[in-house]
Amino acid sequence: MANELMLAKSNKLDSKEQKLVILFVFDKMSIPLSEATVLDMCTSDNSWLTYMECKQYLAELLDTNLIYRVPKANTLNLTQDGVSCLSLFYMRIPTSIREEIASYVRENRMRFRKKQEYFCDYSKNADGTYTVIMRIDNSSGTIMELKMVVANRQRAMYIYKNWLDKAAGVYTMLQENLVE
Repeated sequence: MANELMLAKSNKLDSKEQKLVILFVFDKMSIPLSEATVLDMCTSDNSWLTYMECKQYLAELLDTNLIYRVPKANTLNLTQDGVSCLSLFYMRIPTSIREEIASYVRENRMRFRKKQEYFCDYSKNADGTYTVIMRIDNSSGTIMELKMVVANRQRAMYIYKNWLDKAAGVYTMLQENLVE
């Protein structure tokens, strides 16, 4: 019911207001975001916009230099013009949507940050073993990448499922043991 209500609200917003919603999401998150993350946040997670509108408006915001692609990171972020535009027209976003976005970001910022910065995947090798690739990225690119060969798919899946929660600790441990 709440998502239907929000979808109804988003349909009442004009295109300028919907673009402001996207700019507001970037502003509240305070980190560069992948296009997939913005789409998830604005469409499937919250229904602030439809998927097609969000895709279109992201492209238009890029074209008008209100957001930009972060080099080497495959993410998007606000430009100074985007910040200025948002500050000028901030009040055009309905208060209820601003409050919902602010609340959602407070509750989910770390989850999205981890999802963007920590990558893990696995694949089967010719000999029946599995290679697990784990990576930590930041705004300037990859800061660590590990490849492990494990005996079976079950072990690969276990590592895959735990990487998001363990990546920071693994990185810290490696730094402490290899640098000192």
